[in-house]
Amino acid sequence: MENAFIRKLDGFLPLPAEDREWLQSLTGRVEEVTADQDLIREGDNPETVHLILEGFAARYKMTIDGKRQIFAYLIPGDFCDLHVALLKTMDHSIGTLSPCRVATLFPSTIIEIIERRPALARALWISSLVDEATLREWLLNLGQRPARERIAHLFCEMHVRMRAVGLTTDGSFEFPLTQEELGDTTGLSIVHVNRSLKELREAGLVTMRNDRLIIPDVGRLKTFAGFDPAYLHLGWPAP
Repeated sequence: MENAFIRKLDGFLPLPAEDREWLQSLTGRVEEVTADQDLIREGDNPETVHLILEGFAARYKMTIDGKRQIFAYLIPGDFCDLHVALLKTMDHSIGTLSPCRVATLFPSTIIEIIERRPALARALWISSLVDEATLREWLLNLGQRPARERIAHLFCEMHVRMRAVGLTTDGSFEFPLTQEELGDTTGLSIVHVNRSLKELREAGLVTMRNDRLIIPDVGRLKTFAGFDPAYLHLGWPAP
């Protein structure tokens, strides 16, 4: 698999050389998927597991009147639907936010990891626990932080996560999200997102240009947002 996946797992638990080699040797179908496409929908009974190799995707649910709540971003190295190897039925949808390269693996591969590769199994378990911790942090973000801090905190998290898989350059990284998508993530209207981004730009905290987010001073943005990366449980590289 792609280096981002191995880097992510290594960030939780150093992998034995034989497990790294086995991951590199895995083969599966790789698809090019355009933006705004569902990889899988709530209620589906998928036969394969998806791994993001390039691009951005999101977990989301819809209300009966068509409103969307995004509750996780999926970046290179992230499994989209790891649990279906055990639970079989999706309880949410996963859609692309940008053009993506996506690998599909059979659930039997996940079962082999669980049953025969204990170090990898522990790393995937930690990854799942971090997903739960991140969701708790997003709930706190939605319920208790003001709009600007809410968005700034999200940007800090994405910087840490992208850096962990080697996808940042001097405080900048790919971030091809629309203001509507940010609103569906943070529970803000497009007008409120636009106003908050403007205030963050005017304060010199962030710049968004050509689908990239630029953070001139990461430490300053973390202080502004009250960001503590402990919930991401990354031991390498340092957040």
